[in-house]
Amino acid sequence: MPKAAPKAPAETPQPDWAEATEQLVLDQALKLVPHEGWTWRMAKLAGKAGGLSAGETELLLPQGPADLAALLSRRHDARALEALAALDPTALKIRERIARGVAARLEAAMADEAAVRRLNGWFSLPQNMALGARLAWESTDKLWRWAGDTATDENHYSKRVLLAGILSGALAIRLSSGAEAAKTFTDRRIENVMAFEKWKATTGFRPSELVSRFAQSLGRMRFH
Repeated sequence: MPKAAPKAPAETPQPDWAEATEQLVLDQALKLVPHEGWTWRMAKLAGKAGGLSAGETELLLPQGPADLAALLSRRHDARALEALAALDPTALKIRERIARGVAARLEAAMADEAAVRRLNGWFSLPQNMALGARLAWESTDKLWRWAGDTATDENHYSKRVLLAGILSGALAIRLSSGAEAAKTFTDRRIENVMAFEKWKATTGFRPSELVSRFAQSLGRMRFH
């Protein structure tokens, strides 16, 4: 009986064109943004450098600099999680998990320090604050999930709001004063949060309805 023909090796799936091209344009944007800032001009120049026409750039990045800002934040999230993958969070105390998560996210951001400096200023503009808040929420949600958080009650939201404050503050200090100052800030803020959580558990205190609603609204925000 003749042997069956060997199966051809499975083809390596090709990355989605849009996703691959977004990353290509982002790479070009990182070269331009220290001088151009987070502007539509920068986005168009980055698209051109990536081989796209002006129309193709607008089709790929309909919100120009906002799309690139989101891509960069998510790239840094992915890099942070890659760095954390070597750690077993269950072997660490919760405060150590938070500290390691913040440190990993800061290191990922500092790999693109010049661009992140300009991005922080861009996020401070009123029209960009909502996007900055949404991306900070995404980052902290990923870090809490890595840390093993399974809360589904109001703590799910309050934890992310608190960590977003730590992360954004630590990044600003890292950019202005260096790694040691950022670590000191992070450690102190974590101690404050742990003390608050202990007090809350002891007294039965629950966050106000206003804070809870604010946190939930951040969690439901969508960026297209």
